[in-house]
Amino acid sequence: MLKATKSLILEWKRQKRNKSLLFLDNVKIIEDAIKNSSIKIDCFITTLDELPFKTTTKTYRVDSKTLEMLADTVTPQKVLCIAYYTQDVVEVPTSNFLVIDSLQDPGNVGTLIRTAKACGMFAVFLVDSVNKTNSKLIRSSVGAVFNEKCYEFTKAEFVNFATKNKLNLVKCDMNGKDIFSYAPSGVVGVVVGNEGQGVSAEISALCKETVKIPMKEGIESLNAGVSGSIIMYELSKNNF
Repeated sequence: MLKATKSLILEWKRQKRNKSLLFLDNVKIIEDAIKNSSIKIDCFITTLDELPFKTTTKTYRVDSKTLEMLADTVTPQKVLCIAYYTQDVVEVPTSNFLVIDSLQDPGNVGTLIRTAKACGMFAVFLVDSVNKTNSKLIRSSVGAVFNEKCYEFTKAEFVNFATKNKLNLVKCDMNGKDIFSYAPSGVVGVVVGNEGQGVSAEISALCKETVKIPMKEGIESLNAGVSGSIIMYELSKNNF
């Protein structure tokens, strides 16, 4: 194990400002990241004499104050992993999938990604949404973001991809059909939009159907993470 130098610590602080890098401070999430072929582990930083998992990647020992300064949580688990995403090859969905359109709340996005994984969704498409390297998103997904195909698109890029590959999309909106009476034909992509604006006009134009969760009077809508999760489970219930 190597001892960290002052210059290294300053470099790590500089890298932390680069949003393309991941700073992971939860052992379970780190182990999930290690298993993901699209993530390149740069190094480990720890206060321990020995890491709780086996690795040949370079590892640096620091004091508790330095680790806390670099970590995103108040009480990190004594191990920090610096990593970054490599380029994903985007695959065309072969089973149900999730599209997150212009949703910036990392807690909601993390919840949706975790539910998509639980439902066996083929992939998650993040369209003009919070970056998948966001530390709160990673924590709220409990590492599921590393176990799921998760692609980032601009709106124009996704419209082109969806049109080219003739994706079958269904929009979540309160003006739609009752999800519990909806029977999709073939592979379908569930589109969850921004809580304030809903699904964007560009992606709405691609959706063949609109579905909703029926509710009692007095409640206009549910949290995006909750409503999207209910709809994904309903569409996937026959796959369990």
